[in-house]
Amino acid sequence: MSKKVEFEPFAERCCGLDIHKKEIVATVEGEGIARETKTFNSTTRSLTELKEWLLELGVTHVAMESTGVYWKPVMNVLEPGGFSIMVVNARHIKYVPGHKTDKKDSAWICKLLRAGLMKGSFIPSREQRDLRDLTRYRRKLVQQQSAEHNRMIRIFEDANLKLSSVFSNIRGKTCTAVIDAVIRGERDPQKLAEMCTHWRLKSTQEEIALAVEGNFTEHHMFMIRMIRRSIASIEAEIADLDAEIDRRMAPINDIIERLCGIPSMDRTSVKELIAEIGVDMEVFPTADHLASWAGMSPGNNESAGKKKSSHTNHGNKATKAIMSECAWCASRTKNTFFSTRYKRLAARRGKKRAIVALGREILIVVYHMLKDGTEYRELGPDYMDDRRKQAQIKYHKEQLKTLLGEDTPEPDKAA
Repeated sequence: MSKKVEFEPFAERCCGLDIHKKEIVATVEGEGIARETKTFNSTTRSLTELKEWLLELGVTHVAMESTGVYWKPVMNVLEPGGFSIMVVNARHIKYVPGHKTDKKDSAWICKLLRAGLMKGSFIPSREQRDLRDLTRYRRKLVQQQSAEHNRMIRIFEDANLKLSSVFSNIRGKTCTAVIDAVIRGERDPQKLAEMCTHWRLKSTQEEIALAVEGNFTEHHMFMIRMIRRSIASIEAEIADLDAEIDRRMAPINDIIERLCGIPSMDRTSVKELIAEIGVDMEVFPTADHLASWAGMSPGNNESAGKKKSSHTNHGNKATKAIMSECAWCASRTKNTFFSTRYKRLAARRGKKRAIVALGREILIVVYHMLKDGTEYRELGPDYMDDRRKQAQIKYHKEQLKTLLGEDTPEPDKAA
């Protein structure tokens, strides 16, 4: 006969929410109130009724699954009510066998919350969530801009204009001037080549003249005009987003400048990272917690002495992408600790794993700089070699003491 387990409640009155696209199932339970389950619509009016119902019952703690984006409207309505809201990863909730209906799911969430068996995910403030929307949308627009430029390159290749072969950057001023001239109707290869007089051009005017001698038709001209119009529109939207992001981040401009001291991190990457993790590192107990939340901590799936996989967890995709880009940039710096570290890791583990490991180390540096309020200190490319030498010296001293059976006197520094 099974015994009923008694436990001290985590909270006196709790509510478990099972969230769907069109409805929310809520179950309340606690001292002085009977267990009750209600179903609400996902409209703002119905969510407001849910909030008023919980306030009337004296509920203090609310838990819900992070179901897609459908939990966000619920969070926005309940947050001003003063509840202690916990958003939980669905993988961490193990359903009781046979509990298949939504009513029982919400009841199970409520029971786990009251027992203190749930661990909430990191949910930033409303201001930071809004900032995330801006930086993530900006990143999407930059990707669209790159896609439009690649589409324009394919149009030129179709017209047999080999611009990408003679210009290292088709977004540069020289290449843009050539494209403008072609759109205006200029077809003489020699005149187009004479426009390219920049001292950094590696291709000669003869090579440029051969590259721009193609079969540019009206169809190509129409497509290029449409693509450039789209690029101009995207650039204007990016400029508006940059202005809004700068306005909202003005109070923490000193922190942004401090983090820009890290090699490979510019203002754009720093602002995107702050929008994801914030500036208050108290929400992460340790740097390892932050790295795991970002998906930068490889697992260790090993059985019977055989290592099966070491894949990283899913984590925060945006943060992982930002740190991977910063790691690629850091690997290309010269005479820095990060570049040397990357070479060592790539030689043993391969380039892709080295990028993940280096991104994790940069993220840990950011964590300590934000938590301790310190500046970045460059260790130099020889730091690991010096550290190994010191370890070897210490090891040999210990071995020498063991062989002699006595403490070896320290060498005279004056001598």
